[in-house]
Amino acid sequence: MTKLSPRVRMGYALGGITSGTYGTVPGLILMPFLTDYLGVAAGLAGLIVFAPKAWDFILNPIAGRISDRSQHPSDRRRPFVIRAGALLAIVFVIIFVGPTSPPLLAGLWVLLISLACATIYAFFQVPFLSMAAEITDDYSERTRLTTWRVAVFSIAILVSGAAAPMLVEAAEGITGYRIMAAVMGLLILLGALGLYFGTKGVPLARTEEAGGKLLEQLGIVLKNRDTRDLVIAFVLQAVAIGMVLSGVVYVARHVVHDPSVSTFAFACFVLPAVLFAPLWSKVGVKLGKKRGFMIATVVLSVGLFALLGSRTGDTAMLLIAAAVVGIGYAGAQIFPLAMLPDVAAEDARRSGVNRIGMISGLWSGFELLGLALGPALLGVILSLGGYVEASGSAVLQSAETQWAIVLGVSVVPAVLCVLSLIPLAKYRLDGQLREQALAKG
Repeated sequence: MTKLSPRVRMGYALGGITSGTYGTVPGLILMPFLTDYLGVAAGLAGLIVFAPKAWDFILNPIAGRISDRSQHPSDRRRPFVIRAGALLAIVFVIIFVGPTSPPLLAGLWVLLISLACATIYAFFQVPFLSMAAEITDDYSERTRLTTWRVAVFSIAILVSGAAAPMLVEAAEGITGYRIMAAVMGLLILLGALGLYFGTKGVPLARTEEAGGKLLEQLGIVLKNRDTRDLVIAFVLQAVAIGMVLSGVVYVARHVVHDPSVSTFAFACFVLPAVLFAPLWSKVGVKLGKKRGFMIATVVLSVGLFALLGSRTGDTAMLLIAAAVVGIGYAGAQIFPLAMLPDVAAEDARRSGVNRIGMISGLWSGFELLGLALGPALLGVILSLGGYVEASGSAVLQSAETQWAIVLGVSVVPAVLCVLSLIPLAKYRLDGQLREQALAKG
């Protein structure tokens, strides 16, 4: 069994700065940027946010396959993460330097550059995920590795999620968005550099070579029952989280009527995720990853239902519910991300074929699709609720619209999380691997 040093765990975890920042800020900022600044209709804005993630759904397995066939067998994934991370930092800033009117042209610019960002991100995120299955073959070590990653990832969400709206509000108009983009671009770059240098010289625990045709190998992966059940559960939760991330700004602006509350809500959402990550890791060691994932999902669902209380405009209720969501979210990130390398590595062991990147790409693609469906679904709910778009200034929304906003960040995502327990209950591999690990001592 391959145990890793604290230096390597932290080096790997630093990649979470890049994925946490890029995974959070577009979902948080783009919808309000499009609807409240550029004057794009809510339904169309949701589609613009959705399109790049839908593209990654197609691209990510291909990116994984390309990294599987890397010409650097002893250092398979690292060249991808540094090149893609540096380029992503630059292109992300370009999203906010385009035209601001008319709304159709401005929206088209955001769409095209966001598609470019999504393409680049695929070649960072998929190799990053794949590394967890290749730098250790220890069942429990993968949980520890993922715990460190989720802690850093959560801190990145906290920093970027709190700072991005603050930076936008600090300067008027497009200047605020551009300052925000430059700062977030720097965080993206720092994460990629930390991952690249922090994992330097780590030997690979899995050395199988890639083989076969793309569609043939993809078909084999999709027929794997454990992979399928785990992906379905995670995607349902990704949709839920996507709705919350994109909806909290609307709650702060139009329900609580205090835009600054979104910053505190994100702090209450993410800080418990950092604090409770070690506890969830201990739960996984004692009860197994699957049981830990199910418990975390129940806690997450309770917190989401509690967000319904924000309709009263009570800031304290919003922040308490956000903290409960954060506690559940920590476990709902640690366990599936620790189970993914189990699935990928076990597939490689049984088949003798390296499909680790493809499985990671499939996972990441579905995750991004879920995170994109979240804002798109929220956009539909807002449209049905009569949301009124604006162009540079806030509009007083009706009581019906405020209810639509609250339902879109509470009841609907909570139901999705509850539904995710159904496929998760069918997942079998964790019990088998845990028994093997316990037998080996």
